[in-house]
Parts: sequence; C-alpha cells; structure tokens
Amino acid sequence: MMPSPLSSLLAPVALAASLSAAACSGGEAIQATPPSGRGGGGGQNAQVPVTVAKAVHKSMPITIQGIGTVIAASTVSVHAQITGEMTSVNFKEGEDVEKGQVLVTLDKRPFEAALQQAQATLEKDTAQAANARAQAARYQDLLERGIATREQVDTMRTQAAALDATVAADRANVETAKVQLTYATIIAPMSGRTGLLQVHPGNLVRAQDTQTIVTINKVTPVYVSFSVPEGQLPALKRFIAAQGTLPASAIAPTDSGSPSTGRINFIDNAVDPTTGTIKVKGTFPNDDRRLWPGQFVNVTVTLTSDPNAIVVPTPAVQTGQQGTFVFVVQPDQTVDLRPVTVARIAGDDTVVQAGVAAGDTVVTDGHLRLVPGSRISVKNSSATKGTP
Repeated sequence: MMPSPLSSLLAPVALAASLSAAACSGGEAIQATPPSGRGGGGGQNAQVPVTVAKAVHKSMPITIQGIGTVIAASTVSVHAQITGEMTSVNFKEGEDVEKGQVLVTLDKRPFEAALQQAQATLEKDTAQAANARAQAARYQDLLERGIATREQVDTMRTQAAALDATVAADRANVETAKVQLTYATIIAPMSGRTGLLQVHPGNLVRAQDTQTIVTINKVTPVYVSFSVPEGQLPALKRFIAAQGTLPASAIAPTDSGSPSTGRINFIDNAVDPTTGTIKVKGTFPNDDRRLWPGQFVNVTVTLTSDPNAIVVPTPAVQTGQQGTFVFVVQPDQTVDLRPVTVARIAGDDTVVQAGVAAGDTVVTDGHLRLVPGSRISVKNSSATKGTP
C-alpha cells in the first residue's frame, strides 16, 4: 500500500519529536557509548574534527575577585569665601591645575576700597592715641607740680588706653580687609583635575553659598573600593597580616588593554550584616590615568600562588546536567567524558581540582558533535606533543 500524503508529512515531525525526547532524557544521550566502529559523527568510522590541548602543571595565583568603584584620592569643591561678582576664569574645564594656581577672579574694587578705609581709620586712631598719651604725660607733670588733680590724670590715662585699644582693633580690621581682598582671587587648594565650571563670569557668588564653582579631583593616585563576601575575610586578613599589602589589578569591563595594578591596604572594621560583605580598599598609582573616579571596575586581588596547579584551557571545561566535564582524548583517538571539579577560573586558564591529570589531552573546541567514544581527528596535532 502506498503511504498517504498525510503520513508522509507527519513522519519528519515524529522523528523530530523522538530526537527531542532523547535530548531531554536526563543526559543519557551524552553518556551513551556509540556502537563499535562508529564515531559521534553518525557515519561508519566518522571522525569529528577537534582542537586539543594538554593539561599541565602550572603555577597559578589564588585570587579574590570583585566589582569595585574608583574613588579620587582627594576631592575639593571650590566655593567663594566672599560675596562678589565673578570677573574672570583662568582655567579650562577638564584640565590639570596645580596647588596655588589662580582659578577665578572676583571684582576686587569693593575690597580694595574697604582696605583703604580700614587703613585710614587706623592712621586716624593711631594719631589720636599718640596725642592722648602725650596729654596724659602732661597732666602727670601738672599733678606733680600741684596744678592738676589726680582725677584729671586718671581721666587722661583712661582716654589714652581706650584709644590704644581702638588702634589694636583698627589693625585687626586692616588684616581682615587684606584677607578679604585675597579671597577675591580664588586659587586651587590642591593639585588635580578640574571638572565642569558651575558658575560663569558676570554672576554674583556669595559667601557661605552651597553653589560649587568647580570640583577638583586628585586622580593620581586613586583608590578602588569593593566588597568581598565575609567568608573570604579570614584568608584576606591572614595574607595581609603576613605581607602588609596585597597586589591587585583593576580594569574597566569595556577596556581591552592590560589591567592597572595597585596594592590592597585597607579592610573595613565591620561586616555589613545586610549583605554579608565587607569593604576592602586599595591604592593604585594610576600614572596612565586608565582609572577614573566613579568608574566601575573588575578587581582581582592575589593572595598567594599554587605552584603545582593542574590547569586546562577554560574552553575545555563544559557544563552538563551532571555538572562540569571535559572530553579526554584516548590513545585510540576516541574521547572519554570525564567529570571534573573546578577549583577556580583565571581568564583563559581553569584550575582543575580533580578529574584530570597533568599530561592528559583535552578537547578545547568541537564539543557539540562529541559523545563518549566518538572518534576524533585533531586539527592542531602539535598540541598533543607538548604544552599549549
């Protein structure tokens, strides 16, 4: 009997369904050994092309990783200390400035006039005080000759002393006026990098105003602050106690260059009970200014190193329903699925705690077509002869 058109259309669907069910049956398909003489490619003696590498003994760092924030070593918000009109700006936004460099100038005329007035008052009162002292001396002479009374002498001495006090106050007023005049020239309180100018020439700035004229950040060096789980605190404390500081690296997630290096030298004095983490901070010289205040970075702290770690390329380690595994190449050019215990991952290298030994050849590419017992052809045959 000829098959009906409907059954012809349904046959591929049924086949697809059966394959899907096999793929979802708890990983049995990947653990099944193909019939003798057949590779994972499905054909007689079919070989799956793969790339391989050797598992090797290698010195590997033991690290702690986290996501941190870059913090300026110092930050200063520049404010006006007097009230006046801004007349000029002597820097460009985003440029480096040195401590003591003139940033902004205010209208000096009111403060120059105030200084002149204070100096004139000082001169007037100084002259009056000198005259009062002379008068007191004359009355003392008259008292000794019996012409003046003691009361008159005391009055003249009191007037002289009062004018001396007035002169002292005038001198203080002159110094205050001088200081006020210096405040009309706003200088950089520290060296660093300027941000956006918030007030422009022609505007009136006021003493005690919350309006910042410009913010200066010290970006060489910078701090990097991040949190680590409290479970890593004992190891962190132990190695910092032994070494004083710990080497660290930091890099922005989108930065393709090499990480910036620094030293971890601070552990906070309390664990945050809401997150179960503790703050850690390091200092980075940042001479190349790769790190910028406010930036998020990936941080790696090196505690120590394991000189005899068993290392495989990270792409060799796969994850299935039963956990992590690698395909190990056998002498007969078939592969064996080997469960592994991963200790840690360091970029392109993965440290394996159990499952493979140094010298084992593992598949690094071509896993999708492999099942245990698949025959392979090695595309990078030189990799089987030595360390990758």
